[in-house]
Amino acid sequence: MKVAQKIDLSPEDRARVTAALRSPKTSAEVLRRLRILSLAAKGMANKTIAVQLGTTEECVSRWRHRFLERGLDGVFTDAPRSGRPRVITDLKRAEVAARTLQEKPAARTHWSRTSMARASGVSPSTVGRIWRERELKPHIIKTFKLSRDKEFEPKLRDIVGLYLNPPQNAVVFCTDEKTQIQALDRTQPGLPIKKGQAGTMTHDYKRNGTTTLFAALNVLTGVVIGTCKPEHTQKEWLAFLKQLYATVPAGQEMHVIADNYATHKAPTVKAWLTKHPRVHMHFTPTSASWLNLVERWFREITENAIRRGVFTSVHDLIDAIDVYLIENNRAPRPFVWTKSADDILSKVLRARTALEAEVRRLHDT
Repeated sequence: MKVAQKIDLSPEDRARVTAALRSPKTSAEVLRRLRILSLAAKGMANKTIAVQLGTTEECVSRWRHRFLERGLDGVFTDAPRSGRPRVITDLKRAEVAARTLQEKPAARTHWSRTSMARASGVSPSTVGRIWRERELKPHIIKTFKLSRDKEFEPKLRDIVGLYLNPPQNAVVFCTDEKTQIQALDRTQPGLPIKKGQAGTMTHDYKRNGTTTLFAALNVLTGVVIGTCKPEHTQKEWLAFLKQLYATVPAGQEMHVIADNYATHKAPTVKAWLTKHPRVHMHFTPTSASWLNLVERWFREITENAIRRGVFTSVHDLIDAIDVYLIENNRAPRPFVWTKSADDILSKVLRARTALEAEVRRLHDT
Protein backbone atom coordinates (compact mmCIF):
# COMPACT_ATOMS: atom_id res chain seq x y z
CA MET A 1 0.00 0.00 0.00
CA LYS A 2 1.29 3.44 -0.93
CA VAL A 3 2.10 5.54 2.17
CA ALA A 4 1.88 9.32 2.00
CA GLN A 5 5.01 11.27 2.76
CA LYS A 6 5.22 12.70 6.27
CA ILE A 7 4.55 16.41 6.82
CA ASP A 8 6.62 18.24 9.41
CA LEU A 9 5.76 21.84 10.24
CA SER A 10 8.41 23.99 11.88
CA PRO A 11 7.38 26.22 14.80
CA GLU A 12 7.47 29.21 12.44
CA ASP A 13 5.28 27.41 9.90
CA ARG A 14 2.81 26.37 12.62
CA ALA A 15 2.51 29.95 13.83
CA ARG A 16 1.94 31.18 10.30
CA VAL A 17 -0.69 28.51 9.60
CA THR A 18 -2.50 29.22 12.88
CA ALA A 19 -2.60 32.97 12.17
CA ALA A 20 -3.94 32.42 8.65
CA LEU A 21 -6.62 30.00 9.86
CA ARG A 22 -7.86 32.60 12.33
CA SER A 23 -7.73 35.54 9.94
CA PRO A 24 -11.05 36.61 8.35
CA LYS A 25 -9.09 37.77 5.31
CA THR A 26 -7.84 34.30 4.34
CA SER A 27 -9.65 33.02 1.24
CA ALA A 28 -11.73 29.85 1.39
CA GLU A 29 -9.36 28.04 -0.97
CA VAL A 30 -6.29 28.82 1.11
CA LEU A 31 -8.16 27.82 4.27
CA ARG A 32 -8.88 24.41 2.73
CA ARG A 33 -5.22 23.92 1.84
CA LEU A 34 -4.05 24.89 5.33
CA ARG A 35 -6.53 22.53 6.98
CA ILE A 36 -5.18 19.73 4.80
CA LEU A 37 -1.64 20.55 5.95
CA SER A 38 -2.66 20.75 9.60
CA LEU A 39 -4.29 17.31 9.51
CA ALA A 40 -1.44 15.84 7.48
CA ALA A 41 1.05 17.12 10.06
CA LYS A 42 -0.89 15.16 12.68
CA GLY A 43 -0.18 11.95 10.73
CA MET A 44 -3.60 11.45 9.15
CA ALA A 45 -3.86 9.49 5.91
CA ASN A 46 -4.98 11.19 2.71
CA LYS A 47 -8.26 9.25 2.62
CA THR A 48 -9.14 10.22 6.20
CA ILE A 49 -8.36 13.88 5.52
CA ALA A 50 -10.44 13.84 2.34
CA VAL A 51 -13.46 12.40 4.16
CA GLN A 52 -13.15 14.86 7.05
CA LEU A 53 -12.83 17.93 4.81
CA GLY A 54 -15.26 16.80 2.11
CA THR A 55 -12.72 16.74 -0.71
CA THR A 56 -10.84 14.11 -2.78
CA GLU A 57 -7.72 12.10 -2.05
CA GLU A 58 -6.14 13.60 -5.17
CA CYS A 59 -6.63 17.09 -3.79
CA VAL A 60 -5.10 16.15 -0.44
CA SER A 61 -2.16 14.44 -2.15
CA ARG A 62 -1.58 17.43 -4.44
CA TRP A 63 -1.25 19.94 -1.58
CA ARG A 64 0.84 17.55 0.47
CA HIS A 65 3.30 17.31 -2.41
CA ARG A 66 3.12 21.06 -3.10
CA PHE A 67 4.21 21.77 0.49
CA LEU A 68 7.08 19.26 0.25
CA GLU A 69 8.26 20.80 -3.02
CA ARG A 70 7.79 24.55 -2.40
CA GLY A 71 7.22 24.97 1.31
CA LEU A 72 4.45 27.02 2.87
CA ASP A 73 4.74 29.83 0.30
CA GLY A 74 3.69 27.34 -2.36
CA VAL A 75 0.50 26.66 -0.44
CA PHE A 76 -0.42 30.31 0.00
CA THR A 77 0.13 31.21 -3.67
CA ASP A 78 -1.04 29.55 -6.86
CA ALA A 79 1.37 28.37 -9.50
CA PRO A 80 1.45 30.33 -12.76
CA ARG A 81 -1.35 29.26 -15.06
CA SER A 82 -1.67 29.24 -18.80
CA GLY A 83 -4.23 31.42 -20.50
CA ARG A 84 -4.75 35.01 -21.51
CA PRO A 85 -2.30 37.41 -19.85
CA ARG A 86 -3.59 40.03 -17.46
CA VAL A 87 -5.13 42.99 -19.24
CA ILE A 88 -4.99 45.37 -16.27
CA THR A 89 -1.35 45.96 -15.44
CA ASP A 90 0.05 46.56 -11.98
CA LEU A 91 0.78 50.12 -13.07
CA LYS A 92 -2.89 50.71 -13.95
CA ARG A 93 -3.98 49.18 -10.62
CA ALA A 94 -1.60 51.46 -8.76
CA GLU A 95 -2.93 54.43 -10.74
CA VAL A 96 -6.55 53.68 -9.80
CA ALA A 97 -5.58 53.29 -6.15
CA ALA A 98 -3.56 56.52 -6.16
CA ARG A 99 -6.36 58.52 -7.75
CA THR A 100 -8.82 57.12 -5.22
CA LEU A 101 -6.62 58.28 -2.35
CA GLN A 102 -5.36 61.59 -3.69
CA GLU A 103 -8.01 63.03 -6.01
CA LYS A 104 -11.72 63.79 -6.18
CA PRO A 105 -13.97 63.68 -9.25
CA ALA A 106 -15.20 66.95 -10.71
CA ALA A 107 -18.23 68.39 -8.88
CA ARG A 108 -18.42 65.38 -6.56
CA THR A 109 -17.30 64.69 -3.01
CA HIS A 110 -16.07 61.12 -3.62
CA TRP A 111 -15.49 58.48 -6.26
CA SER A 112 -17.99 55.87 -7.34
CA ARG A 113 -17.06 52.80 -9.37
CA THR A 114 -18.63 54.35 -12.45
CA SER A 115 -16.90 57.72 -12.15
CA MET A 116 -13.50 56.11 -11.46
CA ALA A 117 -13.98 53.71 -14.37
CA ARG A 118 -14.74 56.63 -16.67
CA ALA A 119 -11.73 58.60 -15.45
CA SER A 120 -9.28 55.67 -15.58
CA GLY A 121 -10.41 53.91 -18.74
CA VAL A 122 -11.30 50.58 -17.11
CA SER A 123 -14.57 48.83 -16.32
CA PRO A 124 -16.55 49.47 -13.11
CA SER A 125 -16.09 45.82 -12.12
CA THR A 126 -12.31 46.22 -12.45
CA VAL A 127 -12.44 49.28 -10.22
CA GLY A 128 -14.42 47.26 -7.70
CA ARG A 129 -11.84 44.46 -7.70
CA ILE A 130 -8.96 46.91 -7.24
CA TRP A 131 -10.74 48.61 -4.34
CA ARG A 132 -11.42 45.26 -2.68
CA GLU A 133 -7.79 44.18 -3.09
CA ARG A 134 -6.54 47.45 -1.58
CA GLU A 135 -9.34 47.68 1.00
CA LEU A 136 -10.45 51.08 -0.27
CA LYS A 137 -14.04 52.20 0.47
CA PRO A 138 -14.55 55.74 -0.87
CA HIS A 139 -18.34 55.43 -0.52
CA ILE A 140 -18.05 55.10 3.28
CA ILE A 141 -17.20 57.91 5.67
CA LYS A 142 -17.06 57.66 9.46
CA THR A 143 -17.67 60.64 11.69
CA PHE A 144 -15.78 61.52 14.84
CA LYS A 145 -16.19 64.04 17.63
CA LEU A 146 -13.29 65.30 19.72
CA SER A 147 -13.98 67.97 22.30
CA ARG A 148 -11.81 71.08 22.08
CA ASP A 149 -12.81 72.28 25.50
CA LYS A 150 -9.72 73.62 27.32
CA GLU A 151 -11.10 72.21 30.56
CA PHE A 152 -11.98 68.83 29.07
CA GLU A 153 -9.94 66.74 31.52
CA PRO A 154 -11.10 68.33 34.80
CA LYS A 155 -14.73 68.30 33.66
CA LEU A 156 -14.42 64.70 32.55
CA ARG A 157 -12.87 63.61 35.84
CA ASP A 158 -15.52 65.50 37.79
CA ILE A 159 -18.45 63.80 36.07
CA VAL A 160 -16.93 60.32 35.82
CA GLY A 161 -16.14 60.63 39.52
CA LEU A 162 -19.83 61.21 40.22
CA TYR A 163 -20.66 58.04 38.28
CA LEU A 164 -18.01 55.74 39.74
CA ASN A 165 -17.73 57.20 43.25
CA PRO A 166 -20.94 59.11 44.00
CA PRO A 167 -20.82 61.31 47.10
CA GLN A 168 -22.41 60.06 50.30
CA ASN A 169 -25.81 61.38 51.33
CA ALA A 170 -26.40 62.97 47.91
CA VAL A 171 -28.55 62.56 44.81
CA VAL A 172 -26.97 62.78 41.36
CA PHE A 173 -29.17 63.81 38.41
CA CYS A 174 -28.23 63.75 34.73
CA THR A 175 -30.37 66.45 33.11
CA ASP A 176 -31.05 67.82 29.65
CA GLU A 177 -33.80 69.04 27.34
CA LYS A 178 -35.02 67.13 24.32
CA THR A 179 -36.18 70.05 22.23
CA GLN A 180 -38.51 70.37 19.25
CA ILE A 181 -40.18 66.97 19.61
CA GLN A 182 -42.70 66.98 16.78
CA ALA A 183 -46.26 65.74 17.08
CA LEU A 184 -46.52 64.03 13.70
CA ASP A 185 -49.71 62.62 12.27
CA ARG A 186 -49.52 60.36 9.20
CA THR A 187 -51.50 61.32 6.10
CA GLN A 188 -52.59 57.69 5.54
CA PRO A 189 -53.10 54.78 7.91
CA GLY A 190 -50.40 52.11 7.89
CA LEU A 191 -50.78 48.34 7.88
CA PRO A 192 -50.09 46.23 10.98
CA ILE A 193 -47.35 43.65 11.20
CA LYS A 194 -48.24 40.11 10.16
CA LYS A 195 -46.49 36.88 9.32
CA GLY A 196 -43.94 37.44 6.58
CA GLN A 197 -44.60 41.18 6.39
CA ALA A 198 -43.39 44.13 8.42
CA GLY A 199 -45.74 46.85 9.54
CA THR A 200 -45.97 49.87 7.24
CA MET A 201 -46.07 53.63 7.80
CA THR A 202 -46.42 56.30 5.16
CA HIS A 203 -43.49 58.67 4.73
CA ASP A 204 -45.84 61.66 4.47
CA TYR A 205 -46.92 63.37 7.65
CA LYS A 206 -48.67 66.39 9.06
CA ARG A 207 -47.01 68.56 11.73
CA ASN A 208 -49.21 69.33 14.70
CA GLY A 209 -46.79 71.32 16.82
CA THR A 210 -43.82 70.65 19.08
CA THR A 211 -42.92 70.27 22.73
CA THR A 212 -39.74 70.20 24.79
CA LEU A 213 -39.08 67.43 27.29
CA PHE A 214 -37.09 68.36 30.40
CA ALA A 215 -35.72 65.16 31.93
CA ALA A 216 -33.54 64.23 34.90
CA LEU A 217 -32.16 60.71 35.30
CA ASN A 218 -31.38 59.62 38.86
CA VAL A 219 -28.00 57.94 38.32
CA LEU A 220 -28.38 55.57 41.28
CA THR A 221 -31.96 54.37 40.80
CA GLY A 222 -32.67 54.90 37.10
CA VAL A 223 -35.85 56.83 37.91
CA VAL A 224 -36.53 59.66 35.46
CA ILE A 225 -38.31 62.87 36.39
CA GLY A 226 -39.69 64.59 33.33
CA THR A 227 -42.00 67.36 32.27
CA CYS A 228 -42.97 68.88 28.93
CA LYS A 229 -42.89 72.61 28.27
CA PRO A 230 -43.75 74.65 25.16
CA GLU A 231 -40.37 76.46 25.34
CA HIS A 232 -36.92 75.93 26.83
CA THR A 233 -35.85 79.29 28.17
CA GLN A 234 -34.18 80.03 31.50
CA LYS A 235 -37.64 80.35 33.03
CA GLU A 236 -38.57 76.74 32.21
CA TRP A 237 -35.12 75.46 33.23
CA LEU A 238 -35.28 77.19 36.59
CA ALA A 239 -38.78 75.82 37.20
CA PHE A 240 -37.47 72.33 36.42
CA LEU A 241 -34.56 72.76 38.83
CA LYS A 242 -37.02 73.74 41.55
CA GLN A 243 -39.09 70.65 40.72
CA LEU A 244 -36.01 68.43 41.16
CA TYR A 245 -35.04 70.22 44.35
CA ALA A 246 -38.44 69.46 45.86
CA THR A 247 -37.82 65.72 45.44
CA VAL A 248 -34.53 65.72 47.40
CA PRO A 249 -34.95 65.10 51.15
CA ALA A 250 -33.76 67.83 53.47
CA GLY A 251 -30.14 67.37 54.48
CA GLN A 252 -29.10 65.68 51.21
CA GLU A 253 -26.92 67.31 48.57
CA MET A 254 -28.17 67.56 44.98
CA HIS A 255 -25.66 67.21 42.13
CA VAL A 256 -26.89 68.18 38.66
CA ILE A 257 -25.04 67.21 35.47
CA ALA A 258 -25.93 69.43 32.50
CA ASP A 259 -24.49 70.69 29.25
CA ASN A 260 -23.26 74.21 28.50
CA TYR A 261 -26.52 75.57 27.10
CA ALA A 262 -26.77 79.29 27.90
CA THR A 263 -30.03 78.96 29.88
CA HIS A 264 -28.29 76.62 32.33
CA LYS A 265 -25.99 79.49 33.32
CA ALA A 266 -28.43 82.38 33.13
CA PRO A 267 -28.24 85.10 35.83
CA THR A 268 -31.59 84.08 37.35
CA VAL A 269 -30.39 80.48 37.62
CA LYS A 270 -27.10 81.53 39.23
CA ALA A 271 -28.98 83.68 41.71
CA TRP A 272 -31.21 80.77 42.69
CA LEU A 273 -28.20 78.46 43.05
CA THR A 274 -26.53 80.97 45.36
CA LYS A 275 -29.56 80.81 47.66
CA HIS A 276 -29.57 76.98 47.58
CA PRO A 277 -26.05 75.81 48.46
CA ARG A 278 -27.18 72.18 48.57
CA VAL A 279 -27.39 72.21 44.75
CA HIS A 280 -24.11 71.67 42.85
CA MET A 281 -23.88 72.07 39.06
CA HIS A 282 -21.48 69.96 36.95
CA PHE A 283 -21.13 70.94 33.30
CA THR A 284 -20.04 68.48 30.62
CA PRO A 285 -17.22 69.52 28.25
CA THR A 286 -18.32 71.03 24.97
CA SER A 287 -18.93 68.44 22.23
CA ALA A 288 -19.15 65.68 24.84
CA SER A 289 -22.86 64.97 25.14
CA TRP A 290 -21.99 61.24 25.36
CA LEU A 291 -20.84 61.96 28.92
CA ASN A 292 -24.40 62.71 30.03
CA LEU A 293 -26.29 59.47 30.77
CA VAL A 294 -29.69 61.04 30.18
CA GLU A 295 -28.81 61.20 26.48
CA ARG A 296 -28.84 57.40 26.50
CA TRP A 297 -32.34 57.48 27.98
CA PHE A 298 -33.46 60.00 25.36
CA ARG A 299 -32.51 57.46 22.70
CA GLU A 300 -34.73 54.87 24.34
CA ILE A 301 -37.81 57.07 24.57
CA THR A 302 -37.28 58.16 20.97
CA GLU A 303 -37.10 54.57 19.72
CA ASN A 304 -39.88 53.19 21.90
CA ALA A 305 -42.46 55.96 22.15
CA ILE A 306 -41.86 58.82 19.72
CA ARG A 307 -40.34 57.90 16.34
CA ARG A 308 -43.10 55.52 15.25
CA GLY A 309 -45.89 57.29 17.08
CA VAL A 310 -48.91 58.93 15.46
CA PHE A 311 -50.02 62.11 17.24
CA THR A 312 -52.98 64.23 16.19
CA SER A 313 -51.98 67.00 18.61
CA VAL A 314 -49.26 68.12 20.99
CA HIS A 315 -51.52 66.98 23.82
CA ASP A 316 -51.44 63.42 22.42
CA LEU A 317 -47.65 63.57 22.21
CA ILE A 318 -47.30 64.76 25.80
CA ASP A 319 -49.68 62.02 26.97
CA ALA A 320 -47.50 59.40 25.26
CA ILE A 321 -44.37 60.81 26.90
CA ASP A 322 -46.06 60.84 30.32
CA VAL A 323 -47.16 57.22 29.92
CA TYR A 324 -43.63 56.20 28.98
CA LEU A 325 -42.27 57.97 32.05
CA ILE A 326 -44.72 56.13 34.30
CA GLU A 327 -43.85 52.76 32.79
CA ASN A 328 -40.13 53.50 32.99
CA ASN A 329 -40.36 54.33 36.69
CA ARG A 330 -42.34 51.23 37.56
CA ALA A 331 -39.23 49.14 36.92
CA PRO A 332 -36.37 51.62 36.50
CA ARG A 333 -33.08 50.38 35.14
CA PRO A 334 -30.03 52.53 35.90
CA PHE A 335 -27.27 52.80 33.33
CA VAL A 336 -23.99 51.54 34.76
CA TRP A 337 -20.91 53.58 33.86
CA THR A 338 -17.77 51.39 33.71
CA LYS A 339 -14.98 53.39 32.05
CA SER A 340 -12.55 55.28 34.25
CA ALA A 341 -11.45 58.80 33.40
CA ASP A 342 -7.93 57.52 32.66
CA ASP A 343 -9.27 54.97 30.16
CA ILE A 344 -11.28 57.65 28.36
CA LEU A 345 -8.41 60.13 28.34
CA SER A 346 -6.00 57.58 26.87
CA LYS A 347 -8.46 56.81 24.08
CA VAL A 348 -9.02 60.51 23.37
CA LEU A 349 -5.25 61.07 23.33
CA ARG A 350 -4.77 58.28 20.77
CA ALA A 351 -7.50 59.76 18.58
CA ARG A 352 -6.02 63.26 18.76
CA THR A 353 -2.52 61.97 18.04
CA ALA A 354 -3.73 60.01 15.01
CA LEU A 355 -5.71 63.00 13.73
CA GLU A 356 -2.81 65.41 14.13
CA ALA A 357 -0.41 62.98 12.44
CA GLU A 358 -2.74 62.61 9.47
CA VAL A 359 -3.19 66.38 9.21
CA ARG A 360 0.60 66.84 9.19
CA ARG A 361 0.97 64.12 6.54
CA LEU A 362 -1.61 65.75 4.29
CA HIS A 363 0.01 69.14 4.81
CA ASP A 364 3.46 67.77 3.90
CA THR A 365 2.17 66.14 0.73
